Amino acid sequence: MKKTAVALTCLLTGAVLTGCAQSTLTGTSYSRGEARQAQSVQTGRVESVVPIVIEGRTDGVVGAGTGAVVGGIAGHQVGGGSGRQLATVLGAVAGGIAGQRVEEATSRRQGVEITVRLDNGSVVSVVQEVDQNQVFSPGDRVRILGQGATKRVTF
Repeated sequence: MKKTAVALTCLLTGAVLTGCAQSTLTGTSYSRGEARQAQSVQTGRVESVVPIVIEGRTDGVVGAGTGAVVGGIAGHQVGGGSGRQLATVLGAVAGGIAGQRVEEATSRRQGVEITVRLDNGSVVSVVQEVDQNQVFSPGDRVRILGQGATKRVTF
């Protein structure tokens, strides 16, 4: 039974880490829904680039749910009778909390706040994930691509 519990724990832990993966938020990545959609284009010059952190997901159920299952299985291996039941419940609660924290930490991203003075004189600021292939500096000529409330900065 313990080998099965260990194998299941490893499998579910892998599911947590896979479930925590999120699509990138760079200026060059697009969701499937954004593909083949018209976007407005504005041009301007970068005024400032400020490093920021994009918080990880805290609304996902994958981390908390998987953590609760793993914690419950681990807790179930302790004691016997009513002590085992209590350990299972406590393990599930602790695992759920730990799983949520793992999901938040693994989905946190480094980002930049890019402030651009558009050619029409207005100023816009866009936050996006750092893209090693597109490093912006003050003075760079850039494009602001937009569709509704979604904007991105690209060269």
